[in-house]
Amino acid sequence: MRPARTAVIVPAAGRGERLGPGTPKALRSLAGQPILLHAVRAVAAARGVDMVVVAAPEDAIDETRGVLSGIEHDAQLVVVAGGETRQDSVARALLALPPDVDVVLVHDAARPLVPPEVVDRVVGAVRAGADAVIPVLSVVDTIKEVDGQGDVVHTLERGVLRAVQTPQGFRRDVLQQAHAASDGADATDDAGLVEGQGVVVATVPGAEEAFKITRPLDLVLAEAVLARRRASDGVG
Repeated sequence: MRPARTAVIVPAAGRGERLGPGTPKALRSLAGQPILLHAVRAVAAARGVDMVVVAAPEDAIDETRGVLSGIEHDAQLVVVAGGETRQDSVARALLALPPDVDVVLVHDAARPLVPPEVVDRVVGAVRAGADAVIPVLSVVDTIKEVDGQGDVVHTLERGVLRAVQTPQGFRRDVLQQAHAASDGADATDDAGLVEGQGVVVATVPGAEEAFKITRPLDLVLAEAVLARRRASDGVG
């Protein structure tokens, strides 16, 4: 019997309008290469990952395959057509997984700088028995709840709040059941769907470098992080 495997789903079909119109966000350039290339390279470099499934825009399947063709990695790489929403894209990618995959991670293409050790922490926690795992960071800003007029209603206790990152990891059957039961429910992440089924979601430490690129300023920050990495590696 073949050993069970771990797959990472990367939904990358979104347009990313906050970065401006034009090319899909995942194919925008970061340090001369598409954001998606950085993201897939990062998760494929993790020791615990055997397969990466990218859900690409339907009109950019060939382009996406071309972008990813130059990655040097041991993980199996598959590109499928994504859907209208992130949730649709994840559901389509789940259908592309072979039977021997029992742990599934879902990673935002817009988090291209996630350290491989964060990916391995998530995989390890699921392998150790967790049904669902998310990487998190402590919240450093004060968070206030406001009403429809923008007036403060309540100040939240910062000590119990966490900012959630990806990849989020799941037992395959848990994630599949959550998507099947979602019935079109709008969730901002897959952990939200799983929570809705009463599943306990565990946490592991995330990383500041795993921030999400949504605005032009985020691209500037990502460029700076990559420049620091190249300097520390003695490259260029």
